Amino acid sequence: MNRCLFFALFRLVMMSPDFALIYSHAFSHYSYGDAHPFKVDRYRLTFELMEHCGLVGREGTRLVEAPPAAREALERFHRSDYLATLERFSRDGGTYADFRYGLGDVENPVFKGLYDWVCLMCGSTIEAVRQVMEEGCRAAFSMAGGLHHGFAARASGFCYLNDVVVALQPLLAQGKRIVYVDIDAHHGDGVQQAFYATDQVLTISIHEYGKDFYPYSGSVQEVGVDAGYGYAVNVPLVAHSDDLIYQQAFKRLILPLIEAYQPDLLITQMGADAMRTDPLTRLECTTAMMEYAGRCFLETGLPWVAVGGGGYERLNVARAWTLLWATMIGAEVPDALPATFTPTLRELGSQTRWLRDPPHLALPDDFARAQQSLDKTLSFLERRLFPLYRIGGAASSHGVTA
Repeated sequence: MNRCLFFALFRLVMMSPDFALIYSHAFSHYSYGDAHPFKVDRYRLTFELMEHCGLVGREGTRLVEAPPAAREALERFHRSDYLATLERFSRDGGTYADFRYGLGDVENPVFKGLYDWVCLMCGSTIEAVRQVMEEGCRAAFSMAGGLHHGFAARASGFCYLNDVVVALQPLLAQGKRIVYVDIDAHHGDGVQQAFYATDQVLTISIHEYGKDFYPYSGSVQEVGVDAGYGYAVNVPLVAHSDDLIYQQAFKRLILPLIEAYQPDLLITQMGADAMRTDPLTRLECTTAMMEYAGRCFLETGLPWVAVGGGGYERLNVARAWTLLWATMIGAEVPDALPATFTPTLRELGSQTRWLRDPPHLALPDDFARAQQSLDKTLSFLERRLFPLYRIGGAASSHGVTA
């Protein structure tokens, strides 16, 4: 039997069939401000839509209340002076700023209760990892996680803490190997930087890229340094890349790398801002991409934690993550939104009546440019990385030579 298939089957036997959804109604009790593009009520909308679709409380699923992260856990990655400042600024809702820490500007505003909120978001991902690695769940979804732009002592890109990096610290101390895949439209720069010089975490980010696109990083040449050389992988996409572009990247590069690395845990950032109607990006994906990615990750047979991420059209986020959760737990859902969800649609002023998007392809000229760019990127990465991972060659115990 193929070694990778054997280990996948062994993991499935050892894991519980349960799936954990980590949630708290308090996720939506705060606000970046009415004019800010990050709307925290997207979490409430997502959970409500899951309920209307009959996806909460099903047999084989667990609804787990998100606990706040302890200060000790945060300090495994974040600097104590940064955390102290973040906590102090959050106490009374006053006007505070410290640009050394990226706090108090238009991008990362300070508001009352901010510290408590980000601790809850971070705790959600810590709990998702615990459910999979300690409680034996097949997979877990922390929709409040995926704050991938956070740095050790700096807020960035609407992210104040980096929940993924914090949640992985205990596993790294145990010698575990992890694959992190980021499908958000924006480069997962904070996670990449945290693990750029280690071979214990393979980071893969597929994202829109350009000199005018935040966070202005994630080029194909960024492949790690020192012990981490070959363990940072970036698939930059040009504007108007669509579902077909993503699927090719998965088949040719992302899935072969996951299989070759043979991690103890797969953690994926499932940002919903690659969808064609997102106001901050220029990609042309549909909800089908979210379902496709979810199926791919589930079929690896690996212990899997999915976290949220970007998404600046709230109904897009709710639809995409509802479909992701349905895919994770193997539930069938109709194409149309439930009739019981109609009052919420009226409140949003939305004319959308579909849970799934209709099929969509980029215009021929746009697709040709996206395809040409992708082919060049994948060819470069295959030449650079596949020999290191022995993909297409002799097998090794972990796929990558020392």
